[in-house]
Amino acid sequence: MLRNTSTGYGRVAIAFHWTMAILIIAMLAFGLYMTTLPPTDPATFQLFQLHKSIGFVVLTLAVLRLVWRLINPSPKLPDGMHPLEKLAAHLGHIGLYVLIFAMPVTGWFMVSASPWGIPTVLFNIQPVPHLPVPEALGTKEQAEAFFKLLHEYGAYLLIALVIVHIAAAMKHHFIARDDTLKRMVSTGPAKSGS
Repeated sequence: MLRNTSTGYGRVAIAFHWTMAILIIAMLAFGLYMTTLPPTDPATFQLFQLHKSIGFVVLTLAVLRLVWRLINPSPKLPDGMHPLEKLAAHLGHIGLYVLIFAMPVTGWFMVSASPWGIPTVLFNIQPVPHLPVPEALGTKEQAEAFFKLLHEYGAYLLIALVIVHIAAAMKHHFIARDDTLKRMVSTGPAKSGS
């Protein structure tokens, strides 16, 4: 089944979820590693180009995933969930979506504002133009510092939300023993709750 049902996710939503999960976790780890490298090392330049390229892949997948979600609503949450838990789940998903978009966009603005003027070339093939940076942010150095701060703290917040998301999935699977996690790994029929 390609499309979601009221009780389970379809193959398209599952593919989006796990592909993006792998890319985002890898990008967060990659980003943390890159900050430890000397900026003038030639290898660092190639790693930053790869990081930016994968960031654009994440941004493209995020747009496609959001479109898919709008035309193909998610299954309902388990019946036994407390209303506050349901609210927390919805807010957590909104937070994840916001940050999944914000991370590549703030990175793109950071590169665009950089006084170094380093081009972004997707996978060493396709050049990407810089974004116009608002003059209200001051000099290029000030604008770059602003977007760098947003990108850095956004990464830490995204790490926290991913950890909470995984912990919630484990809680549903091992403690509540409902089908919340199962329906994101299988397109078979699922019950709405235990």
